[in-house]
Amino acid sequence: MMRKGYMGKILMVNLTTGDIHEETLPDTVYRKYLGGMGLGAHILYNRIPKGADPLGPDNILGFLPGLLTGTGSLFTGRWMVVGKSPLTGGWGDANCGGTFSPEIKHCGYDGIFVSGISPKPVYLYVDDYTKELRDASEVWGMDAVETEEYLEKHSKKSGKKPKVVCIGPSGENISLISGISTDKGRMAARSGLGAVMGSKKLKAIVLSGQKRIRPHNHDEMKRISKICNAWVRFQPPFVTGPMTAFVGALLRIMPTVLTQDGMLYKILLKKWGTVSMNQMSPEMGDAPIKNWKGSSKDWGIRKSYSSNPDVFKKCETVKFHCYSCPLGCGGICTMEGKYSHTHKPEYETVLSLGGFCMNDDVESIFYLNELLNRAGMDTISAGHAVAFAIECYEEGIITKNDTDGLELTWGNSKAIIALIEKMVKREGFGHVLADGVKQAVLRIGKGSEAFAIHAGGQEPAMHDSRNDPGFALHYSVEPTPGRHTLGSHLYYEMFQLWKVVKDIPKIPPMYLKGSKYKNNEKQAAIGAANSRFMTLVNSTGACMFGAFIGAKRFRLFDWMNAATGWELGPNQYMDLAGDIHTLKQAFNVKHGIEPKDCKISERALGRPVQNQGANKGRSIDIEEMMAHYWEEFGWDSITGKPTRETLEKLTAQA
Repeated sequence: MMRKGYMGKILMVNLTTGDIHEETLPDTVYRKYLGGMGLGAHILYNRIPKGADPLGPDNILGFLPGLLTGTGSLFTGRWMVVGKSPLTGGWGDANCGGTFSPEIKHCGYDGIFVSGISPKPVYLYVDDYTKELRDASEVWGMDAVETEEYLEKHSKKSGKKPKVVCIGPSGENISLISGISTDKGRMAARSGLGAVMGSKKLKAIVLSGQKRIRPHNHDEMKRISKICNAWVRFQPPFVTGPMTAFVGALLRIMPTVLTQDGMLYKILLKKWGTVSMNQMSPEMGDAPIKNWKGSSKDWGIRKSYSSNPDVFKKCETVKFHCYSCPLGCGGICTMEGKYSHTHKPEYETVLSLGGFCMNDDVESIFYLNELLNRAGMDTISAGHAVAFAIECYEEGIITKNDTDGLELTWGNSKAIIALIEKMVKREGFGHVLADGVKQAVLRIGKGSEAFAIHAGGQEPAMHDSRNDPGFALHYSVEPTPGRHTLGSHLYYEMFQLWKVVKDIPKIPPMYLKGSKYKNNEKQAAIGAANSRFMTLVNSTGACMFGAFIGAKRFRLFDWMNAATGWELGPNQYMDLAGDIHTLKQAFNVKHGIEPKDCKISERALGRPVQNQGANKGRSIDIEEMMAHYWEEFGWDSITGKPTRETLEKLTAQA
């Protein structure tokens, strides 16, 4: 029995022909591409032809656990879905937690890759003995929760509950901002990959395997995990939910910054989950307000109080832990109304449907969270689409005649609900917005592009790049643009990579706020280190929240060695990650993406600057910052494309 942490095989499925077959991969592939995102980049770069239609048969959709999933390591139960994004036209990926990831390995695979288009709705069923496409006509049209419950019931064998990923109506309607659901409300939401699944007529994947996952050194895995768990269990008392707003206000007015130890955020996550930031982020300038044109003055403590962290804690009936997670930042909430049980809304959802649209009706946010989870639509992109429409309405670009009679004013929760319901159904004006703000501009015109905030076609998250210029950089330069889970200056502080990785910048215990805005080689090196490390995180199935407790506590490099027996150092792993990152950028270039065109919208850069609030007077010189970052990877500093020398080196190492 292999004891390497990985299974050594992938499953290839062609929906057009119905062919399903296994492929055995050599150890050298794992040694270079690891698993998860890295393995996905290797398969997609080599097998999706240039110019392939993201919604056509040549696109390949990959579902991958991580190299460390199921090995006994902690925080490593996340899975990736990868494909050519219909939202951006380039590299697409989405990350999700829950309990699905290890099931891919339990079926014997390090990835399941789907191509072609089925002539009718189907779902893929895999267990230890069966690999087949089954008729999905019974569940086509159901929402994601209904689909999961139906397939669990009708696919259960030998007493084991199968694991399901599926799309809802949004994916079936090929909305370009749709995602893929599991565990009745966990979402692989970004890059529009739910639309790819819908275009392929693939409603779901159902897995029920029982193969064992064997790390190289089980005892060492256990020893390292015990050390990590001790740090996670440390939980001193902390402030009440409403008091977090005053912590944010204090951070806003301080001229200097204390370097953030991620253990503080861990305490917040363990107590409240990501909603711990609901009031703190607007006060400190981290949360964009009112479609990026507002500020902490517009969404102050009194307005944000309705969604303070304690509101969500009181509704929580049980914590939700993803696979192998000792933290449990999720939760199941009970509430009145149509949906009596729902996953606790995440910070991104609360702000995108709340302060971003000036909506302080917390009941509407609970309702919309469940509605969008069941529909399989990305809450970040949905919030952007609504705020964009409200501003267009405010500026007279659209009227009630365009909006099906909806009065789209800031904070009008009834109109916001009605509009999102229309988006899910692609009904009336909802059709105009169902593919995100970039496509909405093409349909509306009339100068509406001034109010459409995106990077390369993807709407950014609820983290303001004017407060942390690291977000501006990563929104603009990552192969999958507009993503907040890949790097920022704050993330680098919490990762504390300089304590284990050689020759990268160290952050002093205290520094002036203005130093974050300098465009120099140090800031570029920080950004590049973030991208490399998060590539490792996403290739191993790890969770960013676990990584936030610091590299000396979250021992990712040691876990990889214990799982595989490779005995590589941190810098060697970071070099591997750099190659994977370059391969994703090469994928974009292959498919006609101009990296320089993925720059985040001007308003998000502080152009023009705000005249009030936490980010008053701030703007980001992103062009110079992007050039420095590209040079760090051996990419052309003007175009962002990998140089011939870099690609030749990458090919020579393959």
